[in-house]
Amino acid sequence: MIPTVVWGTGNVGRAAIRAVAAHPLLGLSAVLVSNPAKVGRDAGELGGLDRRLGVAATDDVAGVLAAAPRAVVYAASGDVRMDGALEDVSRALRAGAVVVTPSLYGMYDCAGAPQEIRGPLLEAARAGGGALFVSGVDPGWANDVLPLLVSGLASEIDTVRCQEVFDYSTYDQEDAVRHLIGMGHPLDYQPLMLAEGIPEMIWGGQLRLMAKALGAELGGVEEKLERRALEATVVTDTMGEFPAGTQGAVRLEVRGLVEGEPRIVIEHVTRIHAACAPDWPVPPGGGAGAHRVIIEGRPRIEVTVEATDEGGNRAAGGNATAVGRLVNAVDWLVDAGPGLYDALDVPLRAAAGRLGKK
Repeated sequence: MIPTVVWGTGNVGRAAIRAVAAHPLLGLSAVLVSNPAKVGRDAGELGGLDRRLGVAATDDVAGVLAAAPRAVVYAASGDVRMDGALEDVSRALRAGAVVVTPSLYGMYDCAGAPQEIRGPLLEAARAGGGALFVSGVDPGWANDVLPLLVSGLASEIDTVRCQEVFDYSTYDQEDAVRHLIGMGHPLDYQPLMLAEGIPEMIWGGQLRLMAKALGAELGGVEEKLERRALEATVVTDTMGEFPAGTQGAVRLEVRGLVEGEPRIVIEHVTRIHAACAPDWPVPPGGGAGAHRVIIEGRPRIEVTVEATDEGGNRAAGGNATAVGRLVNAVDWLVDAGPGLYDALDVPLRAAAGRLGKK
């Protein structure tokens, strides 16, 4: 068994506890929390399981890392604390751990990552013997392994489009939905996630990975943004009221140019209510959310992935798929040895040993 720590117990961390507990080669050795109210609680409870796991949550980061865990699933947010996440992951790498995380946007394409991010992580991995793999959903498997897998079914390819189409009213992360993305703010408010250059920073690495795998030279990146206001006030179960006239929907494209043409596109269509921007793409059957890959070529191919978890929630299902990709890579990374790895290095692997098991 590979001793594995789950660091963080929010939306991603809950799924990480469940995934580690279910993996036949991993053993949950510790759970790290920052909220004092969670200290001492059993990991099974924090992970939403109906059984105890016999691991009590702790906030003693130094003590957990001093025990030299073989793997760390870093599930703490990096959205508004990139420096903190970078420091935490570096500490775990120096302790010799394999680290998997969705929290470092700049490291999805580790070879092309900014030196101010890549440098400290590479130094930490070399010093401690750790290894790092960063992935998620979008950015993550919906923009790397899935489109590349589907591309292998085509004989001619004109464009590759990766879409996330989501109703964010189901997403229990109010700070991100309201302030990073801007839902519920006036249209003259500048959300950080939509500021010029930020989308390329977040999704540009995925464009580069896809271009590299497809044998294409990426000549540049374009951003296109549209925002729509709510026509009526919306009240959500998870985040309260979003007033009429404020931002209710966003459509964002990050386009990878090949010989001056947008050939690889990552598109987000996000709403706080289905009634906003009804003319924009919607999930199949009008559901709450989906990820879709569209290959325009011969043949034309369209694949849609819908995931649910925690009582049928699509956002929780997306988080769980991101966790599955990461946790299922841990034993491969242990065998691969120290270093920085990306989606082109780490294979998408079958869930061996888990068929029919709980």
